[in-house]
Amino acid sequence: MDKNPVEPNELVLTRDFYAPRELVFKVWTDPKHFGNWWGPKDFSLNVEKMDVRPGGMFLGSQTSPEGHVMWGKFVYQEVNGPEKLVFVQSFSDEEGNTVRAPFNPNWPLEIINILTLTEENGKTSLTLRGGPFNATEDERAAFEGMRPNLEQGFEGTFDQLADYLASQQ
Repeated sequence: MDKNPVEPNELVLTRDFYAPRELVFKVWTDPKHFGNWWGPKDFSLNVEKMDVRPGGMFLGSQTSPEGHVMWGKFVYQEVNGPEKLVFVQSFSDEEGNTVRAPFNPNWPLEIINILTLTEENGKTSLTLRGGPFNATEDERAAFEGMRPNLEQGFEGTFDQLADYLASQQ
């Protein structure tokens, strides 16, 4: 049984990258790399803190092209490089305190993400499973209502990741 349960209607995304698994894992866990590709297109990411170990935290801020700043955090649950990374993602303030999303008062306070990486013939397959964690019915409904936007957003983020990986080889 999977010890990282995701609630019903999880989001499952897969993408192949033409890069070694060790490199793909590194750009997810090294602050020198992570800030160069994570997030929406044309946003910048400032990595304030990145302590990738069980119980450790990523804390950072994203700035939109218009200058709007949003803070977020990951709390790492499992780190098993280079094959698995599990983290709970939340919006936060500058100190890392969990806050409600600025765009929807019913957005889940916590989203669990389970990242797995497998490599075959120099190509790494990434699977990201996730969804609301410790969520209310209203929070699950808000997540489900945003599913197409989430899929589109991750597609753009994964495009940036592919470009960044190509630049690192």
